[in-house]
Amino acid sequence: MTPGEPAARDRKRHGRHYTPPALARFLAQRLLEHAPLPADVGASGAAHAVTPDVRAAVSGPGQQARRDALSRPGTSDAGVRDTTALGAGFRAPGAGVLRVLDPACGDGELLLALNQVAGELVPGVRVELVGYDLDAAGVAVARERAAAAGVAIEWHIGDFLTESAGIAAGSFDAIITNPPYVRTQQLGGPTAQLLSKQFGLQGRIDLTHPFVAVAPRLLRSGGVLGLLCANRFLTTKAGANIRSLLRTELAPVELYDLGDTKLFEAAVLPAVTIATRTAARAVCRYVSAYEVDTAEIVGGTDLFEALAAEHSHCVEHGGRTFAVEVGTLATGDQAVIRGPSGDRTPGDRANRSDPVVSGQVVAWRVATSGRGDDGDAPETVACDADAHSGAWRMSRPEVDRWLAEVEAGTWRTFGAVGRIRVGIKTTADRVFISDQWAQVRPRPEGELLFDLITHQDVDPWRISRERDVQVLYPYDTAQPARMPVDLREFPGAAAYLESHRETLAGRKYLTDSGRQWFEIWVPQRPHLWRVPKVVFPDISERPRFALDRSGAVVNGDCYWISLADLGVDRAAERLAYLLIGVANSALGLRFYDAVCGNRLYSGRRRWITQYVSRLPLPDPTTMRAGGVVELVREFIDDGREPDANALRLLDEWVAAAFGIRMFEMR
Repeated sequence: MTPGEPAARDRKRHGRHYTPPALARFLAQRLLEHAPLPADVGASGAAHAVTPDVRAAVSGPGQQARRDALSRPGTSDAGVRDTTALGAGFRAPGAGVLRVLDPACGDGELLLALNQVAGELVPGVRVELVGYDLDAAGVAVARERAAAAGVAIEWHIGDFLTESAGIAAGSFDAIITNPPYVRTQQLGGPTAQLLSKQFGLQGRIDLTHPFVAVAPRLLRSGGVLGLLCANRFLTTKAGANIRSLLRTELAPVELYDLGDTKLFEAAVLPAVTIATRTAARAVCRYVSAYEVDTAEIVGGTDLFEALAAEHSHCVEHGGRTFAVEVGTLATGDQAVIRGPSGDRTPGDRANRSDPVVSGQVVAWRVATSGRGDDGDAPETVACDADAHSGAWRMSRPEVDRWLAEVEAGTWRTFGAVGRIRVGIKTTADRVFISDQWAQVRPRPEGELLFDLITHQDVDPWRISRERDVQVLYPYDTAQPARMPVDLREFPGAAAYLESHRETLAGRKYLTDSGRQWFEIWVPQRPHLWRVPKVVFPDISERPRFALDRSGAVVNGDCYWISLADLGVDRAAERLAYLLIGVANSALGLRFYDAVCGNRLYSGRRRWITQYVSRLPLPDPTTMRAGGVVELVREFIDDGREPDANALRLLDEWVAAAFGIRMFEMR
């Protein structure tokens, strides 16, 4: 064990990821741009004119308007009051107070940063700061830092979520927070259920959700929330609570997806959201920053200046190059791709010139429900627009026009034609998975050892297993439902599992659910392993969708679609080829980035059920879709090399199948 491991485990358990100073300052600046500052700035009652230095310090979407005002003939610096920089709620001048809360203050970085930035931008405003935290040691550090800086802060040690009920509504002008990120698994079921009931939350939650839920009540009308949290809330089902709160109780005005900037020491992909407690729903500025593989640098080397700039460009930061893209927030109120409720019959697109393939038996099956990430709990597959109406994305005119063209050529979505399942999750891989079964004693019977496909085995188009990894799968594969084998009929497996009973029986969550101690936590549907399936890894930089006919089991680091869900015989196989072709194409990748957009470090993407289910499919009965099917068949079955020319041909066929222009991505 390395010296840092206990601290890392403690951070993960309690969700403590303290804010870096540069990011804290950026959050404070963005919050103050929208803060409801008091009517008078300064005890003398004289109007406070913002100096040119302050104008330069507060960069943002209103910067051009300020420059334009200064450039008018006869206008002096003293004649321009920078109300844009201080938000629509700014009213000059006079004595007043800006009361700010950090409900999870940690070491006090956010409050100290806000105090410093406020002193620079609005020195006539008196700022009252209040900090809460459950961690007494953290508050002690914060108290020392504040004392050393000569900053008066009201500190509270305790459970803010409990104590917040005693705080009067509208007590604060602003809330600035980096709430703890603790997932349901760490919270525990009973705690998560209690928080959900107390704060009106639904589904899976993490500790960020209740901290956001309490903010609207504590903010006064016109107040502002500056939220720093993991960016996964933008698109995941688990983030629906935060998205709903920000849309219904508040009004987002600025959003920054900081992606793989690695601003935190921990593996955190952060986002900054500025939202006001106002009835008006203004257009929300949306900026993202992700690393790109390019030597082109435009716009300097300050990441935070780039984030506040008006236009998209590249910037160098920490020896890496980032593409900073600027757009507006699309909250998913309108469908990007319509599902079965809006499906078209083949050939109904007005400008479609492809003839419908004649003589072909069409036996497509539309899935209406399926199994999600947990494998055993029923979950509705994304068959219609409403299933994803809450996901957020960046809107830009050229991308929106392209998405509209894709939608016009869409027949159904991936989630509408097949059930997308995660692979097995044993929760005891060292016991169940090995590439050395021949040396294991006692050795389980071969009938219970199945080849296992992991993310390392999946290439685009085909499975290429490099290691002889197998899983001990103690289920009857002839049964559609989960049915453990009778271990009395498999003495070798029984003896082997018995030798690991302490480990396996220690999974109390499994036995509490009524399972036998030797079972796998998520075994999926045993009878479907023998059926051909589309397989793709959970995480990969580019799409790697492949067809497997080996009967192997799929591991939990991959997802799969059984051809049994796609239709019958040849029709199911052709639809599988079409799925694979679209997913592995330039169009599929661009659609993912525009609509799902969940990227990790180094450009890696998550290919999970809720994202893949949104990918579009063209009408499979057209000649152009048939071209995609035939080309993919050649890649998979005939051994055709998917070289650059072949892949470009695929991209052209896929674009043509949707009836749109080719877009270069490779």
